[in-house]
Amino acid sequence: MSLVSGVPDPKQSGGKRPTLADVAARAGVSTALASIVMRDAKGAGAATRERVFQAAREIGYRPDARARLLRSRRSRLLGVQFGLQQPFHADLVEGVYAAADAAGYQIALSAVTATRSEQRAVETLLADRCEALILLGPQAPVVRLADLAGQLPVVSVARRLRRADGGPEVVRTADDEGARQAVEHLVALGHRDVVHIDGGRAPGAADRRRGYRTAMNRHGLDAHVRVLPGGPSEEAGAAAARALVTAGPRPTAVLAFNDRCASGVLDVFLRAGVTVPGDVSVVGFDDSRLARLAHIGLTTVGQDASRLAHLAVRRAVARVEGAAAPAAAEDVVPPRLVVRGTTSVPR
Repeated sequence: MSLVSGVPDPKQSGGKRPTLADVAARAGVSTALASIVMRDAKGAGAATRERVFQAAREIGYRPDARARLLRSRRSRLLGVQFGLQQPFHADLVEGVYAAADAAGYQIALSAVTATRSEQRAVETLLADRCEALILLGPQAPVVRLADLAGQLPVVSVARRLRRADGGPEVVRTADDEGARQAVEHLVALGHRDVVHIDGGRAPGAADRRRGYRTAMNRHGLDAHVRVLPGGPSEEAGAAAARALVTAGPRPTAVLAFNDRCASGVLDVFLRAGVTVPGDVSVVGFDDSRLARLAHIGLTTVGQDASRLAHLAVRRAVARVEGAAAPAAAEDVVPPRLVVRGTTSVPR
């Protein structure tokens, strides 16, 4: 055991978390004076401050930020609900952390899983005394979201909502424009028989479906419009791909609802001997980390995760701090087409 000023070194005494009293004793000052230094308040000289900080470093003391916030009756916590199985949500969460840190806020995460509902995820965040909620791709009924927004500021990301007074703030991508860009890319390559694997009731699905239909009609390809049932998962994409392989007719190109759905399509095509992009070109949506993997190299419609996250945090913080609501009812971020190796001219 190491002793300095008669105080055991917590890093060498069974792993006990060091306290402010330990710091004070090691620095040879009162606990009250050590508290002044750690809070960066007035009342301590430069030499004392350096001695207290040095003692804190030596014993591995870290201030409990959460406890300090609770004492101030502010949590400065933004609660984030996200889908554990959604790769794009990981990109959004990374952006939310960066934006929140810059604004002086912390993040509390609560995941939605196959066995953990959105309601449970939100209840956990409310119990943590979050000051605002950022919901990534929420699927709860509009009435439920409006009720939640009546309790605290709520920002919905990646879902179109009709904004009512006092309802959730909205930050989303122009999904219909993204689908249009994908169709334009495929048509420019020479494709005519382009199938869209739908996202069902997932956020953004209706807009992407509409964008696909509009773009196909604009090019006079009404007769080739074909929307297959699908969803946001690999399994949904695989089921749609099996229908194309076994039932036909097989298209020359597929626009999948998202990157996960597209990866399910790629897996089935690979197993069935359908080459991509030789036999069929495939386009995803999101530009998630999954799409960027070297062995996948998926052509996809990219959403600007960093921008979406920044706008969501900005709206949440503005509401918490009583700033005037933005003039626009929602922030709509333009998408961009990212061309990789799963699209080419048709045979």
